[in-house]
Amino acid sequence: MTEDKTRCQQVIALIDQANSADPNMDEGQPKELLYSQRMSAMLQRFSPDADEVAQLAVRAQHIRRWVVPRDSYPATREGYLMWRKSLYKFHADEAGRLMHQAGYDEVMIERVKSAVSKRGIKANADTQLLEDVSALVFIEHYLLAFSQTKADYDEAKWIDIIAKTWKKMSVAAQTFALSGKLALPAALIPLIVKAVEEK
Repeated sequence: MTEDKTRCQQVIALIDQANSADPNMDEGQPKELLYSQRMSAMLQRFSPDADEVAQLAVRAQHIRRWVVPRDSYPATREGYLMWRKSLYKFHADEAGRLMHQAGYDEVMIERVKSAVSKRGIKANADTQLLEDVSALVFIEHYLLAFSQTKADYDEAKWIDIIAKTWKKMSVAAQTFALSGKLALPAALIPLIVKAVEEK
């Protein structure tokens, strides 16, 4: 086993250890541990030859997310955006700290931090790959449940939400999503098709 692979596995283990402390549960597991595992599994399906940067970035996407709860910011659109921005930095710093602990150099650490903090979507290949995997995981595992919490949203609102998610994805991820390789939520397929056609 190479040193790089050993370090990568060490950081993934540290991320899992951190996320195992999540007090919120999903399907009987700590919520963010399950999310990070789903991210890694989707990366393997979508881009099986992805490098270490991608493997670490997708695993760290939501590391210790519960530490910065939504209600720590105002319940407004501006408050939501501030919360998201603070999370990007928090997750990136946490990933960087664990990578430094495992002996990674600053170049690799900065690449992972750039991706996790969502810098340069569409321009930075690392960030775009993370965004693609995140969107695919959201569609397959979380879109249906999210829709069930927003019963007041009309069709136009849902088309807008799906279209915005679609727009962030690369052509490769869009193709993957419609190829039959992604388990689309059956109840929402008509909306997804309409959103894609109207984008």
